[in-house]
Amino acid sequence: MQKSLSILFLVTAALASCQAPKQSNYQFQVSDLEPNLITLASDEFQGRRPFTAGEEITIKFLEDEFKKLGLEPGNGDSYYQDVPMVSIVSKSSETMELKNPNSSVSLTGFQDFVMWTQKTDSLVEIKDAEVVFAGFGIVAPEYGWNDYKNIDVKGKIVVVLVNDPGFGTEDASFFKGNTMTYYGRWTYKYEEAARQGALGCLIVHNTIPTGYGFNVIQGKHHQPILYLDDRGKKTSKLGFEGWLTLPSAKKLFEMAGKNDSELLSAARKPDFQGMPLGVNLSASIQVEAEYNVSKNVVAKLTGETKPEEYLIYSAHWDHFGIGKPDETGDSIYNGALDNASGTAALLALAKAFATDQTPDRSVIFLAVTAEEQGLWGSAYYAENPIYPKEKTVANINMDGINPYGKMKDVSIIGSGQSEMEDLLNVELEKLGRYSAPEPNPVAGYYFRSDHFNFAKIGIPALYFGTGIDHVEKGKEYGKQLQDEYVAVYYHKPSDEYDTSRWNLDGAVDDVQILYNVGKSLANSDKWPNWKAGSEFKAVRDSYMK
Repeated sequence: MQKSLSILFLVTAALASCQAPKQSNYQFQVSDLEPNLITLASDEFQGRRPFTAGEEITIKFLEDEFKKLGLEPGNGDSYYQDVPMVSIVSKSSETMELKNPNSSVSLTGFQDFVMWTQKTDSLVEIKDAEVVFAGFGIVAPEYGWNDYKNIDVKGKIVVVLVNDPGFGTEDASFFKGNTMTYYGRWTYKYEEAARQGALGCLIVHNTIPTGYGFNVIQGKHHQPILYLDDRGKKTSKLGFEGWLTLPSAKKLFEMAGKNDSELLSAARKPDFQGMPLGVNLSASIQVEAEYNVSKNVVAKLTGETKPEEYLIYSAHWDHFGIGKPDETGDSIYNGALDNASGTAALLALAKAFATDQTPDRSVIFLAVTAEEQGLWGSAYYAENPIYPKEKTVANINMDGINPYGKMKDVSIIGSGQSEMEDLLNVELEKLGRYSAPEPNPVAGYYFRSDHFNFAKIGIPALYFGTGIDHVEKGKEYGKQLQDEYVAVYYHKPSDEYDTSRWNLDGAVDDVQILYNVGKSLANSDKWPNWKAGSEFKAVRDSYMK
């Protein structure tokens, strides 16, 4: 008997030695993040712009990394999902002419306005089109709000204010107060103007309610902009979309005999009535369009007991490529924080799941394209999901990972939206950390990253940002770091990996939390839902009954 037990022990040990043991409860290190971050943010990757050599280098690198980890192709036998797109270069006229019977004003492109088009005609020409002021350009039945009531804007140019009427009121029940709603997002304003039949739409820029400076918008001037290829589909498009600087808008309002402060005050009231300004606008855009296919990169770890239930981690791999040089002559938009860091985190998470015990549910690692151009890679995935939305438990998205060192908190983007934040809080508490609402809710970050497209089809999505409660130096210092990033590095060639100002200890902590939340969900029967009052709850409920 003793001999038999000894033989059994030896056989069992031999079998165990043939299998590489999987580490459980993976603990992240800086070395899990830094090498891939350095690589992705390097000049060799040319700013990772879709439709360029930078894309080819990037997607091949991601595919190779997923293969090294032993992850399966995520789209049948391929690691790629084709995203058909069109690249449009809009070369607007050097000036925009405004005139009425008594006066005229000539605005200068790039300096005073930026405009582009989704049209692929070789020339878009606007001649003496009537200009109408439509407040915030919002139609929101749930708030009893309609800026387009009793006014015809068909074939006209609509000028609208940025953000929504709640901003600056401190009233959280009125368009969520200082927290931007989707109605405040610039993409919505163009979409609504198109639905109303407008010829074009200009948004008045104002740095505080916009959430960033006019320099960010200037980055689109005469640059290629990507859209999904919608040939064969019925769509309504404006002749042009664009922005006016606040001083330029004031000139327009003065021509109309209007006071800009009085217009803003009137536009905040539910009984606001849009009005023609008695001003005509002329401008033109020369168009160059190129159709091509970009790629989402997707890998899969098949679950052990519930392989047909899916958790999706996402991050966008793209940035702006090579563009306008900065004051130092640097023209490569490396996008180290935005979003080489999130993509490096995606690879680190993939490594952890591949190393740790196989989860019950399948875990998908999705690196999407063209986020910087309008969230197009995730939009295409949402319209053409590889994994059914009814079987997708949740999305966890990463767009910028803490480069500032250890923080006590994380900032929940879209606080109060879904039960995913409750799962997050459980894991944070275990590590002595906490969550807080985002420090700059006016910026509308909930509508500015790829989780939003998952939310739009009802999939509960979690996206948290870097906190501000710095472990050593406190909240004021943490907020200062974030403000500095927006002012000095955001969407500029200066967003590079720099060991003199980056500290990845906090990034490690945040990726650990992302992993713990996902691991907990991947090994449970939970189906998190949207919270009461979320605009996405009804969508989920409609197909999960």
